[in-house]
Amino acid sequence: MLSTNATLWPMIAHVALVFCLYWMLSKKRVAAVRSGRVEAAQFRENLQEPAESLLVHNNIKNQFELPVLFHVVCLVLYASTADNWGTVALSWLFVASRFAHAYVHVTSNRLRYRRPLFMLGFFTLGALWVWQAVWLALN
Repeated sequence: MLSTNATLWPMIAHVALVFCLYWMLSKKRVAAVRSGRVEAAQFRENLQEPAESLLVHNNIKNQFELPVLFHVVCLVLYASTADNWGTVALSWLFVASRFAHAYVHVTSNRLRYRRPLFMLGFFTLGALWVWQAVWLALN
C-alpha cells in the first residue's frame, strides 16, 4: 500500500540502537579491564559479566528476543504490501518503546518503568501481527 520504504526505517532505527548498546558494552568492559577489576581473558568464554556491564549485556540479549518478531513482521508487511501509514506508525511506536526500555534497563533498571515499556512494545507488536493476518485473510 505504500510506495516508499517507510516500513524499513523503524527497522534501521532499531539496528542503530543495537549497535549503540554494543558500543556501550565495549566501553564498559574496557573500563573494567583497565581499572583492574577484571581480566581481559574473562571475556574469552564470557563466563561472568562484570557488574558494571551486566545491565548492558542483558539488554543486548533482550534486543534479540521480541524484536526478532518485529523485524520479521516488518519484512512480511513490506513483501506482502500490507504496510501502510498505520503500520509504519505502530512500527515507530515499537522502536520508541525499545529505546525507552533500553534506557531504563541500562540506567536505573527499575521494573516499575521497564515493564510498562516492554508491555507497550509487546502489544504494539501484537497489533502489527494481527494486521498482517487480517491482510492475508482478506487478500
